[in-house]
Amino acid sequence: MSPLHKESTGNLILVPALITLALTLLRLTGELLNWSPVFFNKSAGGGGALIGISWLVPFIGFYFAWRLQQAGTVPAGRGRLFGFAVLGLAVYAGVFMLALAVAKENVWLLSTFGVVGAAAGLFLLRQAWPALFTSLFAYGLAARVPVVIIMFLAIMGNWGTHYDVAPPNFPAGMAAFPKWVVIGLVPQLTFWMVYTVGIGLIFGGLAVLVAKRRPALA
Repeated sequence: MSPLHKESTGNLILVPALITLALTLLRLTGELLNWSPVFFNKSAGGGGALIGISWLVPFIGFYFAWRLQQAGTVPAGRGRLFGFAVLGLAVYAGVFMLALAVAKENVWLLSTFGVVGAAAGLFLLRQAWPALFTSLFAYGLAARVPVVIIMFLAIMGNWGTHYDVAPPNFPAGMAAFPKWVVIGLVPQLTFWMVYTVGIGLIFGGLAVLVAKRRPALA
């Protein structure tokens, strides 16, 4: 195991995590101040907004993989890397689709399926390249835990941002704390963790392919 990965995962993710936190706070500020919805979408989920941390994941995955390779840590094989990355994402997606089919109206059952699917998906994703998985998982927590906290405050305070607006058909009258659990805590630590690790691994695989073409890393 490389010195970088063994001793300095924190150092590896520090700058990306700080950039991500700054972008999260910028997103929150823009929504609270009603800045352009093109950049700061306040609707449920906030999808498509140009200011958001999900756009960072491909670049983070590529960067982490490049740094790990420079430190001498490489995946067991490119086929294994891409294969398990796709498989992990597919398993999570399959569980999610099953959940929608059998538990569409029960948000608690959906959340349970989400936890189970994420556990299975992350287990498979770890097989792709354990060193890169560890870095991406640590970064994912650093990126998503602040969002979990912001969502808690936003829901409790009814801020009117995408952090606290419930999706369509959400059960009416649910208290603030369980609402936070269902739309904040669980999705951030399941779906978004799988997304961060899975997509990061795929783009990390692209970094491996690029590095193989360079004599210094061949």
